Amino acid sequence: MHMKIKLLTLLTATILSSGAMAATQESELEQRLNQLEQRLAAAEKRAASAEAEIQQIKATPAPVTAPIAVVSEQSTSSKSDNQSPKLTLTGYGDLKIYGDVEVNMDAASRSNGLTSMHRSANTNWADGNNERWDINGRLLLGFDGYRRMDNGNFAGFTAQPLADLTGHMNLDDAAFFFGHENDWKIKVGRFEAYDMFPLNQDTFVEYSGNTANDLYRDGYGYIYMMKEGRGRSDSGGNFMLSKNIDSWYFELNTLLENGTSLYQDKSYHGNELTNDKNVAYLRPVISWSQDNFSIAAAMEAQVVNNAYGYKDANGQTVDQSDRTGYGLTMTWNGQKTDPDDGVVANLNTAYLDAADETDFTVGANALWHNFELGYIYAHNDIDKFDVTNAVNNCDNDCWITNAGTYDIHTIHSSYLFPNVMGMRNFNIYLGTYVSWVSADHESDDGSDNTRYGGRVRFKYYF
Repeated sequence: MHMKIKLLTLLTATILSSGAMAATQESELEQRLNQLEQRLAAAEKRAASAEAEIQQIKATPAPVTAPIAVVSEQSTSSKSDNQSPKLTLTGYGDLKIYGDVEVNMDAASRSNGLTSMHRSANTNWADGNNERWDINGRLLLGFDGYRRMDNGNFAGFTAQPLADLTGHMNLDDAAFFFGHENDWKIKVGRFEAYDMFPLNQDTFVEYSGNTANDLYRDGYGYIYMMKEGRGRSDSGGNFMLSKNIDSWYFELNTLLENGTSLYQDKSYHGNELTNDKNVAYLRPVISWSQDNFSIAAAMEAQVVNNAYGYKDANGQTVDQSDRTGYGLTMTWNGQKTDPDDGVVANLNTAYLDAADETDFTVGANALWHNFELGYIYAHNDIDKFDVTNAVNNCDNDCWITNAGTYDIHTIHSSYLFPNVMGMRNFNIYLGTYVSWVSADHESDDGSDNTRYGGRVRFKYYF
């Protein structure tokens, strides 16, 4: 009996202790759950705070930095080393990057030319006495910046590096401009002013090169086209003011440069020129346009006296820098209202009154359904010419070695194949020309007064 009481007592104690242990474990579990809930609540609070900070950062505008473009090539932190480089702009205005590729395949008769004009992209005027086969061209890369304010004020720049197939680097335009849109504009730098002798789709008779340089080569016919004061000089720069009033446009271009850069060999009428001071060309233009029709009149005058000349037999300087030109051009552009069947036609005329020489040029051209045809007539009247010096300098390949009158005739044409292989930025042009000279004293070799050639041009824009 006594043994049974002990067993019952032991069993009761065991049950009571088990219940106490279970109660203790349940209390600890509840505490842990409460701690976990508190931690979850704290995490949610931190996430909400971080999201608010991110939204605030997105709403804050990025600061404007000074450099116009910064390319990050290498990061100092190991975390950003794997990120791609970034191009950052200032936000001061729009930046446009563009360009074009122009490659020509030429075939021409003997290149001892009749006229002072380039027919290839290189700088060599007379490549020899034989027929010429040539591949030439260039790649242009352009950068234009432009900023416009809400009140219409604007400013910008243009820069156009040029690489030709001969391996040389050149420059087309490099200018800064500012003004008020559709009102007035000031432009300074290297560029071309208003075109007073447009040739339409000029593929071969293009007078390539700088319009203010190397236009005149002594001993060759001169096709004057109001380009002497137009600009894009290798020895100076332009300053131009322009103004728009309804259908009227006014322009005054000033070109400051070394005046002898006009002459390819620094020779004029058989005399070697010496530069004394830079020249200043003033070139006012006034034009009016209405619908498809436009007309423009201009003058260009070299206004610095005794800028350059040559020494006579007595050692006295003879001024050769007096040059004043006049021009008129009229254009009908039917493609403005009818892009498919419209006709574009130009009628151009120019007259130059220079030291011991007057030149008159008239030209007409028309473009229809990608086919262009044009004719240019030039009349040179030379009062004085040093025959001895001319013969020595020209090596018997010059046409004009005497005073007198010379008539130059040129017919040019071209055809455009647009959108080659379905690409709107790829065109092919076919161009051809024929040119001949007649004089008041004919050459001994009558068969030698005609030049002709053909060109295939590949033009790709990007």
